[in-house]
Amino acid sequence: MLDAADLDPDPFAQFGRWFDEAVATGIHEPTAVALGTADAVGRPVVRHVLLKGHGPEGFVFFTNYKSRKGQHLTENPQACLTFPWFMLQPGRQVIITGHVERLSEAESDAYFATRDRGSRLGAWASRQSEEIPDRAWLEARVAAFAERFPAEVPRPPHWGGYRMSPDSVEFWQGAVNRLHDRFRYTLEAGGWRLARLSP
Repeated sequence: MLDAADLDPDPFAQFGRWFDEAVATGIHEPTAVALGTADAVGRPVVRHVLLKGHGPEGFVFFTNYKSRKGQHLTENPQACLTFPWFMLQPGRQVIITGHVERLSEAESDAYFATRDRGSRLGAWASRQSEEIPDRAWLEARVAAFAERFPAEVPRPPHWGGYRMSPDSVEFWQGAVNRLHDRFRYTLEAGGWRLARLSP
């Protein structure tokens, strides 16, 4: 059973605690998170991205700005992140909602430089979310960019990072008889308010 007394009053600290535990268990891709966005008329799409940073400043991920998710975030810069750590015992889930904005070019450059060469070439070659004729077309583009950039591969201008600044963070933990424990931190004028939710 999870009680309010078990939780840190700071949702970022509490997330860090659960995140570290997920990593320590060795589960596959603990940084994988479902990202929900919606277009200008509210049609939602969910896909998975990898979390690349977290802390009081927010939650960070990277993508192609011209992808469907990038277009959504331009039209409607609100999103939801859901961490599905159901393999942990007991199962856990964290749901975060908030405003999303692009990282600075310097921050995106710094992260891009840490990626392996193949991933950097892929960021140039992929017209993410667009239709393409076949796999050979994509591989030919990778080869062309490998020739264009024989040494360092710079960050494409259409690729970079986002940071979500949350207004709500919910921690869910499984329990018997589906009487799960749910606690939500909500950002208010005086700071974060913690409340238990019915399962």
